[in-house]
Amino acid sequence: MKGEQPRVTPEETLAKEQALEQRLRKYESAAVAFSGGVDSTYLLFKAAEVLGADRVMAFTVASELTITGEAKTAKKAAESLNVDHRLLEINLLSDPELRSNSPERCYICKKRIYGELLRLAKENCCEGVMDGSNADDTGEYRPGLRALRELNVSSPLLEAGLGKEEIRYLSKQAGLSTWNKPSAACLASRFPYGEELNPEKLDKIAAAEKFLRQVGVVNNLRVRCHGALARIEVDRNSFDLMQERNEEIIKKFRALGFTYITLDLNGFQSGSMDHSLS
Repeated sequence: MKGEQPRVTPEETLAKEQALEQRLRKYESAAVAFSGGVDSTYLLFKAAEVLGADRVMAFTVASELTITGEAKTAKKAAESLNVDHRLLEINLLSDPELRSNSPERCYICKKRIYGELLRLAKENCCEGVMDGSNADDTGEYRPGLRALRELNVSSPLLEAGLGKEEIRYLSKQAGLSTWNKPSAACLASRFPYGEELNPEKLDKIAAAEKFLRQVGVVNNLRVRCHGALARIEVDRNSFDLMQERNEEIIKKFRALGFTYITLDLNGFQSGSMDHSLS
């Protein structure tokens, strides 16, 4: 994604942006669940633009399932938009149901996180709680969306029909540095459903992905863990890099505890662990 111009229909995308603005105007104030990624950054930007930065708050969750450093990045991004930022630290693995990593993991996680966000929003007199789900998310397995509906959390980007590439386009037009930021996901998505999660496993995957960033992977990246086997997903334009740095990668991954190191020939696939559900 990095460096590429999003492919969209400008007229249609701008019409959707107007629809987004209309939805945001329904609120006097808002609390935005803010990861600092492409979608939530654009949503926060528009909420601050439409409602006024003093009527918007950004809440970032930090837990064992989030990548180290993302909360700090989110804080800087919120401050650059002059929006009040709050960090919410949650020990998600204290929940045995979530730790068991069932196919309902995302539902359980969202219920807990957004239940807390709703409480904080009320304490800070924010009328609405919003998340950055987009229209493309409806085409994938997203049990977390069900939790949002049950809690009456709004998803303005999704409601306006904006997909990921359109959000990247609008972000670029707005001068947001996140327009070409690679997609991210919680670290639990690297493990097969049913495999119990623990801090050691999550740290291992985080270290593997950090190393691949250091050797030069700049676009989409996931290291899926299948026991002693690491299945690396990168965009196909990164395949040559993976081959060039092959020996370094093998050495590092074996030091992390992987016996087998593979490159998925399908390339990066969002939600590839969900294939086992079909």
